Amino acid sequence: MEVQTKLAILADAAKYDASCASSGTEKRDSRDGQGLGSTSNGICHAYTPDGRCVSLLKVLLTNWCVYDCLYCINRKSSDVKRARFSIDEVVQLTLSFYRRNVIEGLFLSSGIIRTPDYTMEQVIEVARRLREVERFKGYIHLKTIPDASAELVEQAGRYADRLSINIELPSAQSLKALAPEKDAGGIERTMSRIHLRLQAAREAKREAEAVRSLPGAAAASARPPSFAPAGQSTQLIVGADASDDRTVLQLSSRLYTGQRLRRVYYSAYSPIPHASRQLSAQAAPLLREHRLYQADWLMRFYGFNADEIVTEAGFLSLHHDPKLAWALAHPASFPLDVNRAPRELLLRVPGLGVGSVDKLLAARQHRRLRRADLLALGPAVKRALPFLVAVDHRPRAADVQALVRPAAPPRQATLFA
Repeated sequence: MEVQTKLAILADAAKYDASCASSGTEKRDSRDGQGLGSTSNGICHAYTPDGRCVSLLKVLLTNWCVYDCLYCINRKSSDVKRARFSIDEVVQLTLSFYRRNVIEGLFLSSGIIRTPDYTMEQVIEVARRLREVERFKGYIHLKTIPDASAELVEQAGRYADRLSINIELPSAQSLKALAPEKDAGGIERTMSRIHLRLQAAREAKREAEAVRSLPGAAAASARPPSFAPAGQSTQLIVGADASDDRTVLQLSSRLYTGQRLRRVYYSAYSPIPHASRQLSAQAAPLLREHRLYQADWLMRFYGFNADEIVTEAGFLSLHHDPKLAWALAHPASFPLDVNRAPRELLLRVPGLGVGSVDKLLAARQHRRLRRADLLALGPAVKRALPFLVAVDHRPRAADVQALVRPAAPPRQATLFA
């Protein structure tokens, strides 16, 4: 099979994995004349802080798989066209695309070939050749194969900027029913091993920096080996089982707290050809996926917990974003005096982001804030006015009522459109 045909099959097969947009790795470049490539602040059709859009070569090593996960297009029993790259083909494709300024790195996953360890060895060998033979300094994200040995996970972290292992479904019961070869406990144990290794690498880096800062210390003292400096992430499929949003967000919260994951990605389930009757025949609303991302952001940066974000029915509102829905459900908490309210309460005001709140706190140290000060923060702050009191501003009941009316729902799209 021609390489271009393989690329068409295996790049298309990789589109279901959402967990590839990332940042936070070590900065590297080849301006020193050694090696090829560089790293930047965002990958895989993500926007960097300076507005650039950068991308990855996102492929599977193969879509052959010995597992029969019912929600997966590449499952053993699926009637899809199969292909498999050789290690050298992935290496040369990565280098070729990079030299033509098409990509800034590689996202590599794979179906399970023979055994998890054999598959992981193949994936690692691609990264090893890129790093050690081709001196590639670009971004590499490796998908960790469930049940691969601890030694292989350790090797993967030496070459990858980020590791990820998909937990796939929100409950162990659903995973057992829909992906019987996978073990939720085993996946989390692998996450824990990666987490402990990441902690050890960060501690070794801090100790080395402390030594180098001492008077008389050699500037060129040996640096400790790197291990997945951009951390680890995972993906949850939403809507393939009956789990509600509360279950999804509780799991995400536990992973952020216990495993220190950088990101949890959410992927709305879309029916696949020849799907099992155990799966829903309807696609999960993409708006539900979007609401989960918004709620995830509130948990990570705004002090919300999973239980208070969702409604009593266990789901996020599809009519309003999670922060606005929470504010409308808690009228006794508002309005807040922008000149006196603490930071943690101002962060709960719809229309106020972290940056806006910090600007308000800084400004009110010097003067009493007025409506004009709020409007100066930008157009999004107009949504905050019904929930705030300033020197010359008090909200009207009609302002809040205007927010209750939901916007028209967006048109649903699918992966097959």
